[in-house]
Amino acid sequence: MAHFFKKKTVDDVIKEQNKELRGTQRQITRERAALEKQEKQIELEIKKMAKSGNKEACKILAKQLVQLRKQKTRTYAVSSKVTSMSTQTKVMNSQMKMAGAMATTTKTMQAVNKKMDPQKTLQTMQNFQKENMKMGMTEDMINDTLDELFEGSDDEEESEGIVNQVLDEIGIEISGKMVGAPSAGRSLPSASTSKAAGISDEEIERQLKALGVD
Repeated sequence: MAHFFKKKTVDDVIKEQNKELRGTQRQITRERAALEKQEKQIELEIKKMAKSGNKEACKILAKQLVQLRKQKTRTYAVSSKVTSMSTQTKVMNSQMKMAGAMATTTKTMQAVNKKMDPQKTLQTMQNFQKENMKMGMTEDMINDTLDELFEGSDDEEESEGIVNQVLDEIGIEISGKMVGAPSAGRSLPSASTSKAAGISDEEIERQLKALGVD
């Protein structure tokens, strides 16, 4: 029973109206088709009466034909009016939906504004900015501490190797200029050279005699 007493919505009313308009349009189309069929029959009768020489019958049939054509013209006017009404109904439905959407949006915005406290929002933003600044300061302090811990502990040879590698990657011209520069390995005397430099001539002669070489 509740289904039968349910209140119709705007969409329901518009759907019913569009359905009625479509039915009216189909009925007008059928009537026009019937009038066109009747028009052709009258035209054939007029030709038949003209051939037989019956002028009075031709006049009567001609008046009927004129009235019938006027009626057919009216069907086009009514059909155009029905189409216009259907279009207006669709436009009104669209406008009502837009108005409903705007009303819903307005209510939502009002509800959100009621829930939001400007003072609390401002306080939250200020707290966020304050904590963000603290985090930045803490990061800077950690970086400074790490720099102090590792300062002066770099291996010079490793640093020089890294520098040379970077210079080589920059370009051939720079690498070419660095070729003549003495490297850490080249500047240091070898262990065999140092050891040979410390042996005297007498020691060399003694070792040769021991081997039987004069």
